[in-house]
Amino acid sequence: MRFAAFETSTEWCGVALWRDGEIAALERRAGHRHSELALPMLEELLRRFRLSVEKLDAVAFGAGPGSFTGLRIACGVAQGLALARGIPVLGVSTLEALAEECGAPRVLACLDARMHEVYYAALERTPAGWREVSAAQCAAPAAVAVPEGHWIGAGNGFAAYGNMGLKTVLPEVHPTALAVARLAAPRLAAGEGVDAALAAPVYVRDKVAFTKAELGR
Repeated sequence: MRFAAFETSTEWCGVALWRDGEIAALERRAGHRHSELALPMLEELLRRFRLSVEKLDAVAFGAGPGSFTGLRIACGVAQGLALARGIPVLGVSTLEALAEECGAPRVLACLDARMHEVYYAALERTPAGWREVSAAQCAAPAAVAVPEGHWIGAGNGFAAYGNMGLKTVLPEVHPTALAVARLAAPRLAAGEGVDAALAAPVYVRDKVAFTKAELGR
């Protein structure tokens, strides 16, 4: 199986290429240049593997939550590649990818959602994969509920708002295309991909910005 994976939910732009268990990835701090960087990065990886894009069997992407624009870019690129070739698309939770990148057995994955809120989920590693102890949600930092037990915090939500009651946090850890690819591989092998037209980001929060009235409060 050969597939590409994209992760553009944060300031980082990541692309990974999976070929029969072998994997390579590129990552760059993109600012607002995700759309201009993603496909050239894929082309570079394809050259390394001596593959053409026509040989891809599927495309995976970080589906969210995260930057609204970033999520649309990853989904749009995945759909564009897949529609032209009639191959499936698989969206992977960015919070699960964050937990995968962190590697701890219990991870409170937390991304800065702006507007004084965070996206977070508590995820526990099991033999079958990551299990949601608390599902992805958007909340004010003070309202983040940490389950009982020892949890490691990961993600830029902690850089923005502090430890939120946790003893150990890793604010520099972020979702990566490498993690998306590792999570996607068994799911794609099990046939979990969908038609490209059905792929969609998972925003969790629909609101993008404050209104003028809210800014003037």
